[in-house]
Amino acid sequence: MKLLGGGIIIFFRPWGLSDLFGLPAEQGKSLPKDYNAFLSIGVDGTVSCFTGKVEMGQGIITSLAQMMADELNVPFEKVKMVMGDTDLCPWDQGTWGSLSTRVFGPYMRAAAAEARAVLLSLASVQLGLPVSQLEVNAGIISDTLDASHSVSYAQLTQGKKIEKYLDIKPSVEDYTRFACVGKSHKRSDAILKVTGEAKYTGDFRLPGMVFARILRPPSHGARLKTVDYSGAAQMEGVQVLREGDMVAVLHENRDKADQAMVKIKAEYTFNEMPVNDKTIFEWMLKADTEAEVLRQSGDLEAGRKLSVKIIESEFHDPYVAHAAIETHSALACFEGGKMTVWVSTQSPFGLQDSIARDLDLKPEKVRVITPFVGGGFGGKGAFRQGMEAAQLARMAGKPVMLVWTRDEEFFLDTFHPAGVVKIRSGTDAAGLIKLWDYHLYFAGPRGSETIYNVPHVRTTVYSRKKAAAAVHPFATGAWRAPNNNTNTFAREVQIDIMAAAAGIDPLEFRLKNLKDEKMIACLQAVARKFGYVTGTKGQGRGVGIAVGIDAGTWVAHMAEVKVDTLTGQVQVLRIACAQDMGLCVNPEGATIQMEGCITMGLGYALTEEVLFEGGDILNRGFDRYDIPRFSSLPEIETLILDRQDKAPQGGGEPAIVAIGAVIANAIYSASGARLYRMPMTPERVLQALGKG
Repeated sequence: MKLLGGGIIIFFRPWGLSDLFGLPAEQGKSLPKDYNAFLSIGVDGTVSCFTGKVEMGQGIITSLAQMMADELNVPFEKVKMVMGDTDLCPWDQGTWGSLSTRVFGPYMRAAAAEARAVLLSLASVQLGLPVSQLEVNAGIISDTLDASHSVSYAQLTQGKKIEKYLDIKPSVEDYTRFACVGKSHKRSDAILKVTGEAKYTGDFRLPGMVFARILRPPSHGARLKTVDYSGAAQMEGVQVLREGDMVAVLHENRDKADQAMVKIKAEYTFNEMPVNDKTIFEWMLKADTEAEVLRQSGDLEAGRKLSVKIIESEFHDPYVAHAAIETHSALACFEGGKMTVWVSTQSPFGLQDSIARDLDLKPEKVRVITPFVGGGFGGKGAFRQGMEAAQLARMAGKPVMLVWTRDEEFFLDTFHPAGVVKIRSGTDAAGLIKLWDYHLYFAGPRGSETIYNVPHVRTTVYSRKKAAAAVHPFATGAWRAPNNNTNTFAREVQIDIMAAAAGIDPLEFRLKNLKDEKMIACLQAVARKFGYVTGTKGQGRGVGIAVGIDAGTWVAHMAEVKVDTLTGQVQVLRIACAQDMGLCVNPEGATIQMEGCITMGLGYALTEEVLFEGGDILNRGFDRYDIPRFSSLPEIETLILDRQDKAPQGGGEPAIVAIGAVIANAIYSASGARLYRMPMTPERVLQALGKG
C-alpha cells in the first residue's frame, strides 16, 4: 500500500494460467492470488493498471489502457499503465510471443469487470438503490431514473484500501458497447519519445553512480588465460573488480572507464568450432542429429504415386541479429540489503529470480524496474547485463551503470538461429498438392504447419543428440516470430515453385489448394488492395505472393519489385498486407506494427546476416550489418479485416513472417532468378541468374 499510495484494491480468485488457457505455469510460477491484473483507483479517479508486461515500442501502453477504460467505463485519459516493476506488478512470464493482448488482455478485462461490479455494490449501499438501477459512465455511478443520485469511483475509494472477494464473476463488456476499443488512438507515449523526455535505462542517474566496462573475450571460443589490469588500476579514480573470469573497470566518467579498459592486457586460449557463415549449412546437415516426426497424416508413398510432378528443394536461413537501437543496459543499486535494478529487458520477473538465486537474496529483496525499452524483438528476453550490473553493484558498494557498446551488443546478442529446410512435394495433373514431406534442421517448428490442403503430409524436425557436440557456435534465441520466418520462407517459395511447374498463376494455385477460410479471405483481400493482375510487369518488374500464420493471426502479402539483372540489385517498390487478427483493439497501433514488421522483414530478406568465423563475430556494427533505412522503404499498404466479434489475437509479429518469401517470389517473377538462401543480396541474385 505504501508503494501504491492508497486507492481501491480488488482481490481475485487465485486462478493461474492453466485454469483459463491450459498453459503450464512457468518454472513453478503461477499468477498471484490477486489474479493477473492488479488495479488501483486513486482519490482523483485515476485508474492505475499494473502489469508485468513491458513497453518496448509495440504500443501496449496504449492498447491495454483502451481495454481497461472500456471495462471500467472510464475515460481513456484516466487510465495509467504501470509496467514491468516487480514490486508493483503481478508476476508475468515475460513480454514476447504477441501474448500481451491475447493472453494478458482477457485477465485484465475480467479483473476490471469484477472491479466495476465491486464499485457498483458499494454505490448501491451508499445510494440506497439496487444495483440493477445503477449505471456507470466516465467513472460516475448514477441512478438510471434520476441522474442527480450519483457517486464517483473516486468518492467511493477516498484513497482507502477496500478488500472484497467475489465468488460470482461478472461478464466482461460486450464488444458492441465498446467506446474505446476498436477506435484508433495515437500512442500515449509518443510525445515523450519524440521530445526526448522518455527515459530509457541509460538515461537514469543516481548519486555516487559509476560506469562499468567488462573485459570481453575476442571470440565465443576463447577462454581467459592470463590478465594484467595494473595499467587500468593505476589510473586516477578507476576501480578494478574481478570475480573469476569477470574483470571490470569502474569510473564515474564513462570515457575514463573506456580508457581504462584499453589498458588491460589479456591472453586467451582458443577452442574454435571449424565452421563459418559460408559452411554452416553443410555443417548442420553433417551433424549428429535425432529426428522427431512432428506431424503426419496420410501416406507419403501414396502421395508420391498420385503426383505427376515431384519437386525437391533445400532452403538456407542464416544467423540474424536483433539490432535494436538501444543496446542492453542496466543500472543496479544495492542498499539496505535490497537490490534494485533498472534494466532494458523483456523479462523483469525472470531477472528478479536469477539475481535472487545467484546473489543468494530473497526474491522480495530484489526489485527490477523496466523503463521504456528501445527495441527487443526477442533479444532482450535474455538479461545478462542485469545480472552483471547487480553483481558489480554489490561488489563495489555503489550504484553501477552498465551500457553495452554496439560491439558488445553484436557479440553477446542471442541470434536468430541458422537453419536448413528440405522439402519434397508433389502435385497431380489438376495442380492439386498430393505430397508434402518437410524436413527442418536446427530451427524451431513455429510456422511449419502445411496450411494448404494436402492429404499426404509429414513434418520431421532434426536437432542434435544430447551427447553430441554443439552445432551453433554461439547462443541463439527468439527473433521476432521465432523460426516462423524460416519456415514460411521455405514453404511459400516451394509453393511458388510448384505453381510455376504446374503452369498455374501463383494466386490461383494457392486458392485452389486452400480450404482455410481465413487464409482465403486474407488472400482475396490483399489481391483487391494490391490490384493484382496475372502475369509479370515486364522490364525487370515482378509481383510475388506469400501467406503465413503467427500468434493466432493470418496474413497475406503481395509485393512488387524491380530487379536490375546487370547488378543484381533488388528494389522493393510496394508491399500490401491483409491481416485477420480478430478484434483489433487499436487500428492505428496495429497498422504501425504491421509497417514495422514489413520494414524489419526487408532487412531480413535483403541485407541482414551475421558473418562469423568459428566463434568470432565479424560484423559488429551498423557499418557492416545493414538494416533498412527510411530511404529504402517501399510504398506500404495495410488492411485489417473487420472481425470485431472475434477474440483479439497477436499483432506484434505476424506481418514479418512472409516478407522473405514474398520478395523471393517477386524476384523470380521479375527476373527468373530463384533464391533459396537469405538474405537475397545482389551477389546471390546474380548467382541465381547464372552471372555470379
